Amino acid sequence: MKIEATTRTQAERADQTRARILEAAIRQFSENGLAGARTEQIAEEAGVNKALLYYYFQGKEALYEAALEAAAEGVRASSMAVLEADGSAGERFLLSVLNHFDRIHTDPGFQSLMQQEMIRLHRGEANALRPLVEKVFRPLTKRMQQVLEEGIAAGELIPGDPAQFRYAALGANVFYFLSAPFMRLIDGVDPLERGALEFRRTSAIQYLGQAVFVDREHGAEVAARALAAAPMPKNGGIPPRPTPEFRAIKRHEARQK
Repeated sequence: MKIEATTRTQAERADQTRARILEAAIRQFSENGLAGARTEQIAEEAGVNKALLYYYFQGKEALYEAALEAAAEGVRASSMAVLEADGSAGERFLLSVLNHFDRIHTDPGFQSLMQQEMIRLHRGEANALRPLVEKVFRPLTKRMQQVLEEGIAAGELIPGDPAQFRYAALGANVFYFLSAPFMRLIDGVDPLERGALEFRRTSAIQYLGQAVFVDREHGAEVAARALAAAPMPKNGGIPPRPTPEFRAIKRHEARQK
């Protein structure tokens, strides 16, 4: 029994170490790209030595792919949970749009990694998108398609091509964040200031409640419920870097193991 408990503790420590490495890797790769990120910096930030990093991951490319997959898996789990939740198809669709908006706002690390991969894809370079498409994005797209078809068949959502629903809703989210620096120059207002984000978020859902629901009164009610059920997260952005003191503690813990 004691041996079993010791083995379990060692496995838990290994999982925690691997998770710290991946968290540091996501931060470094999102900030510096695959070419610019340094494994020495990742190891230091995770509180481990470089040899231990290579014990868990065979090389920089393998670590990058693992970090991207870990970040994408979080997106898949969160998004799928919304699409599988209780509520009408229309409500689940609006909640998924809110989930998407909040992810762009609160997880810039993942957004940066995806933009880097899209650039590599556009240039015809080797990229890590194909496995992510199969594991994450195709299942999510298929499930949202099913939810929209369900809403249309039930007479809750207006007839139309579900793909166009996705483009109109999710594309608007992406454009809002991508155009923020340019719009700041035009309007003199920061679209990424919390008050502006909350206003845009609310307006987008209220608009969809009027635009894609057969009964606009019902659509307004569903939009209000979705906004009440999923308030905007308080914090956004990449988590702050660990302090030197924190990294020193983690290095000490790694030596003790």
